[in-house]
Amino acid sequence: MDAEGVHERTLSALALAQRVWPGPLVLRRIAGRLPHEPVALFGLRFPNVLGLAAGFDKDVRAVTGLAMLGFGHIEVGTLTPRPQAGNPRPRVFRLPADGALINRMGFPNGGVATAVSRLRTLKKSNFILGVSLGKQKETPLAAAATDYVSVMQAVYPYADYLAVNISSPNTPGLRDLQGGDYLGHLLGVLQVENAVLADRHGIGKRPLLVKIAPDLTWDELDEIITAVSDNQISGIIATNTTLSRDGLTHPNKKERGGMSGRPLRQRSNEIVAYIHRQTGGQLPIIGVGGVRTADDVRAKLDAGASLVQLYTGLIYEGPGMIGRILRKLGS
Repeated sequence: MDAEGVHERTLSALALAQRVWPGPLVLRRIAGRLPHEPVALFGLRFPNVLGLAAGFDKDVRAVTGLAMLGFGHIEVGTLTPRPQAGNPRPRVFRLPADGALINRMGFPNGGVATAVSRLRTLKKSNFILGVSLGKQKETPLAAAATDYVSVMQAVYPYADYLAVNISSPNTPGLRDLQGGDYLGHLLGVLQVENAVLADRHGIGKRPLLVKIAPDLTWDELDEIITAVSDNQISGIIATNTTLSRDGLTHPNKKERGGMSGRPLRQRSNEIVAYIHRQTGGQLPIIGVGGVRTADDVRAKLDAGASLVQLYTGLIYEGPGMIGRILRKLGS
């Protein structure tokens, strides 16, 4: 079946199960026993180390159901100011022999207003909610900060943390925002708005994180670390999908887009370890890329990550993987 069609059916099933009995019971049985090993980070208390990366539930449709499966945090989005169709279909391709996925989605979502209508009614009790901020495809880089601020303003009262997505390879020019000049300006604008919104809503400033690409040189990564440090950003999410096709064998490797899954594991770990070394372990990192087992999670933690996210692994391993990984980590 078409990969994106399956994904849509999965989200619809989760959305139904989270609200109609006996759906919640079924989801909790799939999860199984979940060890209680909370992680304190960014002034937040994460129920466990494992989270769901942005892109799976773009429009906040199945957050509660995903939490029932065991995720300690769920990152929704990436959201843009207005609805956006994304790139033409087909745009998601499985590479089962490689344990990988290629997508060229292009931030399809119903717009931030649609997401906020769901965020308002979302009852959070046992998970942390992150929101991934993006820009409209047609917005020039010089005006990108306006888009990010617009989404930030809308979701601010509902998000526990905010992720600045500057690293998707499927929005033309977006990765240029990782350059020092663009990034420093963007992060400065967002931190000023962070203080304004915290005061307006009478709440603490939201942790701001930056999600980066795995295809950076070490010099480019050093520039990002400097910009993050100069603007007192709370952490880095490493990494997004890659343009590399090294080691792939499946015929779908010819498709354009970002590759995720098992072949990304080593590069993601290298970047996590590099950031950890360069910052003396003082900058929190969420490690993403190639996670399918408890050993994969441990490798990211050993490299210096404080939390770990997955996405593609869920597609290949199924919904019981979260509980299996958490129990193995706790054993």
